[in-house]
Amino acid sequence: MRTMLRHPIHFLALGFGSGLAPKAPGTFGTLAAIPLVWLMQCLSLTGYVVVTLVAAILGFWICQYTAKALGVHDHPAIVWDEIVGYMVAMIALPFTWYNVLLAFVLFRLFDILKPGPIGWCDRKLTGGAGIMVDDVLAGVASTIVLHLGHAALNLG
Repeated sequence: MRTMLRHPIHFLALGFGSGLAPKAPGTFGTLAAIPLVWLMQCLSLTGYVVVTLVAAILGFWICQYTAKALGVHDHPAIVWDEIVGYMVAMIALPFTWYNVLLAFVLFRLFDILKPGPIGWCDRKLTGGAGIMVDDVLAGVASTIVLHLGHAALNLG
């Protein structure tokens, strides 16, 4: 599978190689997103959102392409969905150690537990959408919790 990293689409789908971790590839994929989110801090909020939307939309195709090549619908090594989900989780948040950590923990919890519509999408959607949408929703849930937490703390 390491030879797949030579192909640019597989390289992205496999999270720059982080998805090849022998254990917890989703966690390693999420960790791989942190430097990317850090680099995106130089963008305006609009720029950040546009890059995240493009990554998500392309992710449908990227993940489907690699899943087809691997012959498995949602192979654990495909972690582009985690990368995009974490990008979503960090929307409009300052890149501080506590935001990075809380977004990481919340995103992984929502991604693993898959409550409500996150789980429904994971079970019911197929193809690239079936790989991507649950992680995007986990990122949305994470960013909502984080923004509500920031708002509550600022009210005090």
